Amino acid sequence: MQEEFHRNVSVRGSEEFTGVQLREPARYAAGPLGIQVAMQHSFKEMGITRSMKALLHMNQKEGFDCPSCAWPDPEKPSRIGEYCENGAKALADEATTRQIDAEFFKKHSVEELSLLTDYELNKFGRLTEPLVLRPGSVHYEPITWNDAYALIAEELHRLESPDEAIFYTSGRSSNEAAFLYGMFARALGTNNMPDCSNMCHESSGVALSETLGIGKGSVKLEDFYGAEVIIIAGQNPGTNHPRMLSALEKCKQNGGKIISINPLEESGLVNFRNPKTLKGLAGNGEDIADIHLPVKINQDVPLVKLLLKRLTRLDEVTGKVLDHDFMATYTDGYKAFLKHLEQYQEKDLLQRSGVDSDKIDHVVKLLATKSKIIVCWAMGLTQHKNGVENIREYVNLLLAKGAIGKPNAGTCPVRGHSNVQGDRSVGIMHYVNKDLNERIKKHLGFTPPDKEGVDTVGAIKAMYEGEGKVFICLGGNFLMAASDTEYTARALQNCTLTVQVSTKLNRTHLVTGRTALILPTLGRSEKDTKGGQQRYFTVENSMGRVTRSRGMLKPSSGNLKSEPELIAEMANAYFKGEHAMDWKSLGEDYGLIRSYIDKVAKGFENTDERSKGVGYYLPNNVRERDFSSLPDGKAQFTINALPDHNLRDDEFLLMTIRSHDQFNTTIYGLNDRYRGVYNERRVLFMNPQDMQERNLKKRDVVDMISNYDGVKRTANRFLVIPYAIPRTNLAAYFPETNVLVPYNHFADKSKTPISKSIVVKIKKTSP
Repeated sequence: MQEEFHRNVSVRGSEEFTGVQLREPARYAAGPLGIQVAMQHSFKEMGITRSMKALLHMNQKEGFDCPSCAWPDPEKPSRIGEYCENGAKALADEATTRQIDAEFFKKHSVEELSLLTDYELNKFGRLTEPLVLRPGSVHYEPITWNDAYALIAEELHRLESPDEAIFYTSGRSSNEAAFLYGMFARALGTNNMPDCSNMCHESSGVALSETLGIGKGSVKLEDFYGAEVIIIAGQNPGTNHPRMLSALEKCKQNGGKIISINPLEESGLVNFRNPKTLKGLAGNGEDIADIHLPVKINQDVPLVKLLLKRLTRLDEVTGKVLDHDFMATYTDGYKAFLKHLEQYQEKDLLQRSGVDSDKIDHVVKLLATKSKIIVCWAMGLTQHKNGVENIREYVNLLLAKGAIGKPNAGTCPVRGHSNVQGDRSVGIMHYVNKDLNERIKKHLGFTPPDKEGVDTVGAIKAMYEGEGKVFICLGGNFLMAASDTEYTARALQNCTLTVQVSTKLNRTHLVTGRTALILPTLGRSEKDTKGGQQRYFTVENSMGRVTRSRGMLKPSSGNLKSEPELIAEMANAYFKGEHAMDWKSLGEDYGLIRSYIDKVAKGFENTDERSKGVGYYLPNNVRERDFSSLPDGKAQFTINALPDHNLRDDEFLLMTIRSHDQFNTTIYGLNDRYRGVYNERRVLFMNPQDMQERNLKKRDVVDMISNYDGVKRTANRFLVIPYAIPRTNLAAYFPETNVLVPYNHFADKSKTPISKSIVVKIKKTSP
């Protein structure tokens, strides 16, 4: 028996303070300061010439797709620049001229590197060659691509069952890469394909599939411009999807109204200073939200029920508030829903929501006379135990108003990563789709497995219990993105092999299995050439449009592989050329991959040709008011219970949030200027009255403790900051607070972690 070896790595990194500076929260987003910050980041990381060349090609026709969020590009992109501040940061982060190679890892052990913060790890630069961390070693060393593939193949062949392998996908991967990756997993014999959607919009997919028959939103970008009302619930566009503000601005200029529903009033929804207009550069910009409802954390269901009760009461008088013709023709369950509403008292719903009654009346008055309504949402709705019900309740509102399946109205789950929706469309899913399996069998020549695989929660549990032994990660920073950081770390360390396909160093490269591989890949902005010909790939935006993406920068290293190529070569090494799919040819010819996508993935057709220019939309039944896949062929009203967190007097409800200087787990800087926090991430936003009652002062140091199923989890050393947030509610940045989220508490049906409603206690500690 081989002797066990445990690396002494830090799972969380440094927890030291970095010197907080506090200012008043900003009252606007973007503007000249946004340009300044974007250029500072870009020039520092890429240099002036490289920056301008890349920025002018990002989100342009025949250019490359932004590597951050999935907000769609307009049909006529601005030649001034079709990007936002955080898109520029994402590009600068990816296309940085800083590099690390084998000499870096020879000098620095994984144990030493693990003591740094995630911000510090990210700043080292691009990975330039394949690396291996061997058993018994604390230093990565170089490995050839062929030897890396051989090592993976050997470990996979050694497994007793294909289900001991887990294939995780981040939302950055292209359609071509995700398709090959999913087919490799199935060809191996497993549906173990967790993906980042499991941790974010899985609740949206479940709720929308149940109620409307498709797990995607129904609106297009142009629908925003003519909408009469846009409701933005549990979402912070100014930081997470800044280009959305331009669409909201057009809506306002066309007479539309914006309603913000969120525990925090975010700067981007207060005022937007469009840096591409004179009014935005030199004037006062555009006020965005006409009404802000500071709902308590995870109290959207009682809030929407209250809106519907008051709208229904008005409709009883006029008969013109709700769309009875639409409901009679296209929906099922309205009468049962009305009866369900009767059991609730308005006073109780109002108290639960935490919102002022006059503001509710203002919203009701506005909605009563409008029918072109869009509801947008993000993690503020999905990451709760009742995340699916949160979304279904907003769908009830849209169905009652007939605001589905017509121009300027409908659903808009705003995806947080650039191709997370495309990954799912081309087959990244842990569940079994019989129709997809039949098409795979017919067109790809092999029989895929018919046993459901593990999602993200199931993958963590399987690795922790020794049932998952090889973990392959296509992009992302799994350890810091997942819930229950300490538990997830132990799960990864139980693996015999962990493989990371990455562009930059992150903590998941340091907390690894017995053997670990880093396979460096091209960034989205970099040229991908083969045989002297430049290749392109495709992505799907948040609204279902498939477009091309073609990089144009010189690659950071000559030893990088594209994701489709390295996946194909990995599969070819495993099958040794003996498989129905010609993996070697697929790695060379992306057009061949797209031809298979057209045959196998639902809705894709003639993609090589149709993806040119503005691209094409995948089919969407809701836009046609076709609900034939649902019971009785109709959209479904649903019955949704009220959330009940049963907080004790000494407990709070914590939601995790992003700072303005980060994208998902990638930390670009230490400033959150929209909330007035500079040079620090270890902060806790708290209601001033709650602070006073607990004898806490600004900048006091506290620990946060969660206790689920008798297991205590602690987030150490956070500075208390007074902030406008509802009573008994708290907010703090992830990934630092993911340690508090229990892996086994998640949304019903979707299994999305409860990252936005964690019950915690606060303990004052020494500075």
